[in-house]
Amino acid sequence: MDAPDANIGYCTQLVRELDRDRYVANLFAPEAARGALMALHAFNIEVSRIREAITNPLAGEVRLQWWSDALIGDARGDVKANPVAAALIDTINRHSLPRPTFFALIDARIFDLYDDAMPTVNDLEGYAGETSSALIRLGTLILTGAAPGGGGERALADAAGHAGVAYAVTGLLRAFPHHARRGQCYVPLDLLKAHGVGREAAVSGQATPGLIAALADLRNLARRHYEQAMAALAGVEPANYPAFLPLALVPGDLARMARAHDPFTRVPAVSVPGRIWRLWRASRGFGNGVR
Repeated sequence: MDAPDANIGYCTQLVRELDRDRYVANLFAPEAARGALMALHAFNIEVSRIREAITNPLAGEVRLQWWSDALIGDARGDVKANPVAAALIDTINRHSLPRPTFFALIDARIFDLYDDAMPTVNDLEGYAGETSSALIRLGTLILTGAAPGGGGERALADAAGHAGVAYAVTGLLRAFPHHARRGQCYVPLDLLKAHGVGREAAVSGQATPGLIAALADLRNLARRHYEQAMAALAGVEPANYPAFLPLALVPGDLARMARAHDPFTRVPAVSVPGRIWRLWRASRGFGNGVR
């Protein structure tokens, strides 16, 4: 196996182990695009899990800076020795992916390193847009090779924007118990304040009526973006659908969390076969409003 194949193999295994939803979705993409999608999503895993591997935020910022430097050729050490970085740079070059989108994604991930609360709903939507929505849009560029500004760009941009927010907010809600235990608060302060809840109460481990109401509002936000994404997908070319498939998991995840009694207890996800079935069903008719 030559180096590029080995790098893609490493990325594929990483995505399979740590981001199963996107791994399965990538399998519905044309074979020629799968390796690049795996490299893109392996990169996302690397920058999103930095918090788990550091002892202080400054060390995390150094790691994120390394990724920025790697994309412009200024990183210390042999970048090609890192299989994810090597595969990503090859993917960017092969598909002419816009580097500024990656820099914005990396900058957005700085928020993950600290315990600062998310200030507003708009800030949360912006964070999700620069991370989750950006991944979807980059995925469509890999799938179709279409440069921004082409036909159907408005519908595609709207679909990617709303889908990314819906998927990211749902994921943050699923991870709420984990984040609360380590003092992180992605629930926007303006939303908490509207229900008489402060940041400390949101991570206290006590399910107050105000917190439960705030989390319900956050689920409603995810649902609204999901519906807007589904409407926009009607104007998106089917070749782009694989990048959107994880969106099909949002309604079920939100419904299960709505039925939970304690927001500080992790809600079990749908079984792997169940999630695969939902992704398969979406792949058969996503543009026709399949739920």
